[in-house]
Formats: sequence, C-alpha cells, structure tokens
Amino acid sequence: MEAALRAVVNPRLGQDVVSAGMVRGLVVEGDGRVRIAFALGRDDPATLVREARMAAQAVPGVAGVKMEVAGGAQQQPQTTPKPVPPPTARAFPNLGHVIAVSSGKGGVGKSTVTVNLAAGLAAEGKRVGVMDADVYGPNIPRMFGVADQRPEVADGKIQPIVAHGVKLISLGNLVERDAAAIWRGPIVTKIIQQFLADVDWGQLDFLFVDMPPGTGDAQLSLVQSVQVGGAIIVTTPQEVAVGDALRGAKMFEKVGVPVLGIVENMSYFQCSHCGERTAIFATGGGGRLADELGVPLLAEVPLQERVQELCESGQPVILAEPATPAARAFAGLAAQVVEHAAAAAVRLPIVAS
Repeated sequence: MEAALRAVVNPRLGQDVVSAGMVRGLVVEGDGRVRIAFALGRDDPATLVREARMAAQAVPGVAGVKMEVAGGAQQQPQTTPKPVPPPTARAFPNLGHVIAVSSGKGGVGKSTVTVNLAAGLAAEGKRVGVMDADVYGPNIPRMFGVADQRPEVADGKIQPIVAHGVKLISLGNLVERDAAAIWRGPIVTKIIQQFLADVDWGQLDFLFVDMPPGTGDAQLSLVQSVQVGGAIIVTTPQEVAVGDALRGAKMFEKVGVPVLGIVENMSYFQCSHCGERTAIFATGGGGRLADELGVPLLAEVPLQERVQELCESGQPVILAEPATPAARAFAGLAAQVVEHAAAAAVRLPIVAS
C-alpha cells in the first residue's frame, strides 16, 4: 500500500506524498477497506487526493478507500506521522474461552488435535464449540462424521451442527465437497466474522478455532475480530515443522495472544505388540520449541495405526479407544488446557446454565 502511494508525486515539492509527509496515517481494515489520513497544503493541487485514492484502490484486495483530508501538509518530512489506531477486537462473552489451534505448516495433525481436544472436554461435561477457520481445507466435518449435514437457519441465526456433544460450524458443511475456495483476504475475513457473530453458539465454556496453516489473513482476521484467550501450537518433531511453528507462535505473541503451549504430534511410534518406541520423525523438536518460547510442552501424541481410520469415519480416538496411547495423550492435553487457561486467568466469564 505504501509503495502504491509513493507513486503519487506532489509537483510543488518534487516529492512523493509519503516522503513529503502528506500521508499522516494508514490503516487497512480486516474487510479490505483502507483509511488514509491525508494532509493537503494550501498551495497543493487538490487532484492529489484523487490520485492517492486511485493508487490505493488499485492495490489487489482493497475493497474501498476512505480519504480523511486535513489542511496543512507537513513541511518537515522527518516528523513521524501519527498513526490511525487499529480496530479493537470485539468481546463475545458467550463464547467462553476462545483458543486458536494453529500450526506453521500443513499436515502436522492440527485438525486431529482440535477434534480430539474438543470431544474430550465435551465428554467431561464442558460446553464446547469448534469453528473451522481453515476455509481452504475444511476437514472438521469429516472428522466429526457430519460431512453430509447442512446447518439450518432459525430466527436469523445459523444453527451449528452438533456431533459428540460439540457444536461446530465449517465451510465444509456449506459448500460442495469439490468446490475450490479461491478467495482473497477480505472474503476470508467476512467468513470468520460471520461464523463468530451469526452462528447461534449459545453459552460455551470453550470455543476452539481450527486455523489454516501459516500466518496469513485468517489468523489476523481472527485476532482482530474476537478476543482470543490463547493459542495452542501444533508441530511434529522434525526441524522443518518446528521452524514453521516458531514463526506461527511469534505471530500470536506480536498480536498479544498468549501461547498456552506446544503439542508435538506424531511424536513417536509405539508398537502395539511389544511396546517398543520408534522415532519416525526425529525426536525432541516440540520440547526444544517449547523451551525457546518459554511455554509448556502440553502433549506428545504418538503415531497410532487406528487414529487416521477413526478420524476419517468421524470417531475421535479419545472417545472410540480411550485406553490407547494417543487417546491418553489427548486426555492429558485436555486437562492441561483447562489448567493453563485457569492459571493464566485469561478465561472469559462463563454463565451457569
């Protein structure tokens, strides 16, 4: 955006409008709208306002531009422009403790962790919701066994689908299975905002948000749209995954969201016959990441033959085979999440039912 504005030159000063101090503030909203605080001097051509607006509108993903024009351009370009304050995240007290489950890269089992964590807490009597924010690869419906269901609308609100005691909403329940989501950031933002505000969640204790991989539009849109109480970072042991997970964790720290801890998925393979452990994807990556970030290693979830089969049939392993090593790891994770949320004093008020 700044580069686009630097293409607009003030002929009176012989400088672009950014270097000349005419751009006093610049904010890009989550829905793609842009606000520019623009200072126009008495002797400056008024056409500069229109040129700046057109330059900003030409940037891909911009949904609209609002120019806030004031008199008196800065005569000393070195003066720091006063920034326009960013939007404040909205509070949704009925959603309880909002936790983002995130990863730096795909394929580490983030959705598997989300599903089993949510199902485990629901089985313990917690009021739990899952919001599938992975609009490009919405796997939550299949893992809950509700891929063929469509949410209903009542009194202007989308009714979440309920599976294993968990309320859930996903784009996978709203579009055809083979529909490709070719969307820019503003549309992703709108979907996340609609899932938060237009779904009849009722009163929850926990809302788990299954994030897409990386640190893009969905992550930023979430933290700008709702007060997120914490993030769980999922990784596998190898350094490639750990490096990506570190960047994801740092993103949450920069936007003021505490990282509750690290989950190392596919930590090891344990033979069901002899009990011997084999490190398939190296060892210790999750622990090293937790140490670097100064957060707990919440769980080491082993590879297990039946986990994938159960996920694809809509049966979380924590419910279907609770005595297995993976299920026990997920149960320990659920207990850790409740404990850390309470200890950090970040849980939102919960209204008794």
